Amino acid sequence: MRTPFPTLTFAVLAAALLPVAAQTPSAQPDPMLIPASPTVTAPVFDPIAKPVAETALPVTPAMQMLLSFKDSDVKFAVSDLMEILRDRRHEGWVLAAYPDPKTSHPLIGAGFSLDLPARDHPQTDPLNPNPFIEPSSDELWRAAGLDDARLNIILGRFSERMAEWKKKGFRRRMVQLDPDISSSDADLLLHIAIIQSIDNAKAYCRNFDALTAPQQMAMSQLVYQMGYNLQHFTQFLAQVNADATAEADHWRAVQSTLEQSQWAHLYRIRATAVIAMLDPAYADDPGGAEKRVGAVLHPAVVHHRRGHARVRTQLASAESTPRAGRGHGRRGKSAHGHARQAA
Repeated sequence: MRTPFPTLTFAVLAAALLPVAAQTPSAQPDPMLIPASPTVTAPVFDPIAKPVAETALPVTPAMQMLLSFKDSDVKFAVSDLMEILRDRRHEGWVLAAYPDPKTSHPLIGAGFSLDLPARDHPQTDPLNPNPFIEPSSDELWRAAGLDDARLNIILGRFSERMAEWKKKGFRRRMVQLDPDISSSDADLLLHIAIIQSIDNAKAYCRNFDALTAPQQMAMSQLVYQMGYNLQHFTQFLAQVNADATAEADHWRAVQSTLEQSQWAHLYRIRATAVIAMLDPAYADDPGGAEKRVGAVLHPAVVHHRRGHARVRTQLASAESTPRAGRGHGRRGKSAHGHARQAA
């Protein structure tokens, strides 16, 4: 039995973000120490650290929305989605900052981006009252309860290594590097990133609250994997928000729009599990739902010619190809048993 991820006390995290002077007026921080994350043990860092600011950065509106999340806001267990996305066997769980294979931007933990700026993502659906939340990496970092000084040190070290090793050399060394964060810190970052994905899934899907637990998890996982780029899946989003005359036919049409996408064929194993969870009858027969989707997403055919392998994949979609982003490099997992129905 998996150990559920402990529920974060967001009141404690919010209190940790208040100005230091307001909590301990007479205390002076030691400039040689980096404060540990609330409720977690911090790893060992460089002995020379930047001084900790006496006044913490303010809690932004985006952070307030993230910190207001409650487990009861969704029908599935967030800890179950964390277990799917947390993959310690592959590149999906690295505790030192490493370069994204496509963009070279720094990632850490379960593919958490360390240097993304906040961006504007307007809600263009007049029938959906939920706003999109696109905070910067440092806002997400602080919302997870981690200290800005640690992030600055990690980014500085990453820049030095990139300058010395370049991307290919860096990626060859990344599994041998000493950790920049602890496994508990990586869990906190993954947890807050999932909360952001849930909030944005609600902004993409008008009827999110009415979905089944597996459907809510599937929508949240799609946002986590594709991030800002999910907005380019216009056919999928239009079908998700279309009026349903027959529920089974409606969701089969929703699944079909994803099955025809380049994403589904390039990341077949992962896509099979996610698309299957959109079936309203998934909870009754997860294996059968995945089998039906898998029959549509045939594996790529490998041809051997002159000692080289050439992969031929049928890409039959007009949808835009998503940038893998946070999820790049992780292999898909079966989602069997990873959703609980609402009481």
